[in-house]
Amino acid sequence: MQPFQFSTTPTIISEPGAAGRLAALCSDYQASSVFLVTDAGILKAGLLSQVQPGFDEATLKLTVFSEVEADPSEQTVLAAIDQARSAGADVVIGFGGGSSMDVAKLVALLASPDCQQSLPDTYGVGQAKGKRLPLIQVPTTAGTGSEVTPIAIVTTGETTKSGIVSPLLLPDVAVLDAQLTLGLPAHVTAATGVDAMVHAIEAYTSKIRKNPLSDMLAKEALRLLAGSIRTAVSDGGNIEARQRMLLGATLAGQAFANAPVAAVHALAYPLGGHFHIPHGLSNSLVLPHVLRYNSDFAEAHYGELAPIVLQRQLEGHGSDLAEQLVTGLEQLIRELGLPTTLRELDIPEDFLPRLAADAMLQQRLLVNNPREMTEADALTIYQSAY
Repeated sequence: MQPFQFSTTPTIISEPGAAGRLAALCSDYQASSVFLVTDAGILKAGLLSQVQPGFDEATLKLTVFSEVEADPSEQTVLAAIDQARSAGADVVIGFGGGSSMDVAKLVALLASPDCQQSLPDTYGVGQAKGKRLPLIQVPTTAGTGSEVTPIAIVTTGETTKSGIVSPLLLPDVAVLDAQLTLGLPAHVTAATGVDAMVHAIEAYTSKIRKNPLSDMLAKEALRLLAGSIRTAVSDGGNIEARQRMLLGATLAGQAFANAPVAAVHALAYPLGGHFHIPHGLSNSLVLPHVLRYNSDFAEAHYGELAPIVLQRQLEGHGSDLAEQLVTGLEQLIRELGLPTTLRELDIPEDFLPRLAADAMLQQRLLVNNPREMTEADALTIYQSAY
C-alpha cells in the first residue's frame, strides 16, 4: 500500500436545524465576539433568522459581514479581515456557499493576533503560517465541500485566481443543516450537486495522492449524490434528499481535500474567470469531455464508479463501463436542465484557444490528472464541449 496522509475537519454535525445551535458551538470556544461571513443573498433570504436568536439569548456579540461576492476578490477578503479585527473577533463562522466559506477561512487566519502575514504571503501551497481563530463552517449549498477542505480561492485580477492551500485552513466544525438549503433554486441545486459529483470522481482517479480513505469517501459521496440529486432538483422541499446532498458534498470534499482534483477543474476555472460562469456549471460543461479524454488511462476506476453513479447493475467491463459512466453523466446533466454546450453560454468560438492557454496555468491541478494534458489537448476538449 502506498503511504498516505489524511486530514479533515474534526467535527461534522449533520442534522436539520443544527444551525440554530451555532451560538452554543461558539460558546464552546469561550467566544465573546463572533464574526460571521456571508453574502447579501443569504441576508435577503432571511436565513440568519434561524441563527440570530441563539446569539441574542447567549448575549454573545455577533458581527455580520455580508459583502462576499461570487469569486471573491482580494479587496473583499481584506475588507472582511479589517472588520473582523475591528470587531475583536475571537471565533469566525462561514455561512453560505464556497465563496463565503473561503473568505471565512482567510479571515480566521489573517485576523488572528497570532498571524503576522499579509494576504499575498499566503498564496500557494503550504505558505500560510501562524495560528488561526476557531472556525465553524455552515454550507448553504451542497457543492463545494469547502467546510472540510484546506483550500481557499481568491480572485487576484480581472480573470485570474490564486489558491491558498494549508492545513491551517481546515475548519474546526462543519454544520450540515438541510433547512438552510430548502429555498435554493433548482438550477443552483443541480449545478452545485454536479460540482460535488465531480469532486468525488476526480478524487477517485487522482494520480498522485489517491488513497483508500479518499476512495471510500468518494464512492459513498457518489452513492448519496447520484441517489438524491434528481429528487432535490425536482422537489426542493424534500428535506431528506437535501440532507443527503449536503452529506454527499461533504464526503466528496473530504475525498478531494486529500486526493486532489484534476483536469475538469483546470478547464473549468478559465470559464469562470473570463465569463463568470458559476463554478459548478463550468465543471458540468467540460466533465463528459474530460472523462472521455482520460478514459483509456482511468477505465478501471471509471468502471468501478459507473454502477454507483448510474444506481444500477451494469453489463460489460473495461471501456464499456467507462463509456456508460460518461453517457450516464451526460444524460443526468440534460435531465437536470443544465446547459450542455459552451455555445449556449454565448462563449465565442474564437476564444477557445485563450481558454486552453489559461487552463495550462493550472498545473497544480493538471499534475493530478490520470492522463497528461497539453494545450492542444485542452483546445480539443473545449471544441468538443462547444
